[in-house]
Amino acid sequence: MRNSFVKALLQHAERDPRLMLIVGDLGFSVVEPFAERMPKQYLNAGIAEQNMAGVAAGLAMSGFHPFIYSIANFPTLRCLEQIRNDIAYHRQSVTVVAVGGGLGYGSLGYSHHAVQDLACLRTMPGMLMATPGDPLETIAVTRFLTAARRPSYLRLGKGGEPIVHATEPVLESLGPIQVRVGSNRAILACGSILGVAAKAAEATGATLLSCPLWDDSAVTRAAFQATVGRFERLVVVEEHLAAGGFGSFVRECLENSPEHQGRIRCRALRAEVCEHIGPQDQLQAVGGLTVAAMVEALEMAV
Repeated sequence: MRNSFVKALLQHAERDPRLMLIVGDLGFSVVEPFAERMPKQYLNAGIAEQNMAGVAAGLAMSGFHPFIYSIANFPTLRCLEQIRNDIAYHRQSVTVVAVGGGLGYGSLGYSHHAVQDLACLRTMPGMLMATPGDPLETIAVTRFLTAARRPSYLRLGKGGEPIVHATEPVLESLGPIQVRVGSNRAILACGSILGVAAKAAEATGATLLSCPLWDDSAVTRAAFQATVGRFERLVVVEEHLAAGGFGSFVRECLENSPEHQGRIRCRALRAEVCEHIGPQDQLQAVGGLTVAAMVEALEMAV
C-alpha cells in the first residue's frame, strides 16, 4: 500500500506544484522516486515529527498541500498536539500519512503499534479519515485526498497487502463501499484488515464492504445508517483497540436509530495484544482478529 501511495502521489504532484511530501527521515527504498523527480516538492524533516507537523501547517498556510509521512505511531501520537492546534484547529490542508497502521510493525513492539490512532485522530473537528483496504483503494484514496482542501489522515498498511478489488474503485462520496456481493449478512472492514475479512466473507458467502473514506459529518452518518439498514447482520472489523475506534464510530452513527443497533457486531483488537511482540498475523490472532472470529460473529443469532 505504501508503494501504491507514493506512486500515486508522484503522478499528481507532477501536475500540481502545491503537493509536497515531507518524511521523518524514513521511507527509504519507497520515497526515492518522488525525491529524485520532484526535489522542490520533497523535504526530509529529520527525526522530528512535531516539527514536521508544524512545518507542514506553515506550508499549508502558504498555499501548499503537504503530506507528512512516517511509521504510524510517530506522525500521530508523537505530534498529536501539533495536529490538534496547528493543523486541525486552523483547518489546514495537511494529510498525515501513517504507514503500518495497526500491528504492521508488530515485531518492534508496543512502541511501534498504532492501535489508538483512529480514536485520537477522528476526534479532531473537520478531520477526513482515509483507511484504504488494499492497494487499489490506496490509489483511489490518494487521488481523492490530493483534491481535498482540508485536514486528513491516511492510514496505510506496511506493505504486501493483497489486492481485494477486481478494479480500482470510484470514490465519489464518503462512507462504505461494496467490494463483493453476497448474502444479507455483511462484513464491513476498516483498513488493511480487508484482506482477512475477504477470506471470512468468501467462507460464508457474506457481502463484503470496505470504508476507505469517512468523517463525522451528518451526510456520512446517514450513509452508515442506510448501510446498516440493508443487512440482517453487519460485522465491523478493525485492526485497532475497541475503545473509540471505527466500530465505536459506526455505533455512534446509529444512536438515533435504535432499531439498527442490534444488527451490529464489532470485532476489534483485544487489549492484551499490547503486551505481545511478533509478526502482524500472529498478533492479529492474539488480538482476536481472525477469519474464524469473523465467521463466528456473522453466524451468531440476531
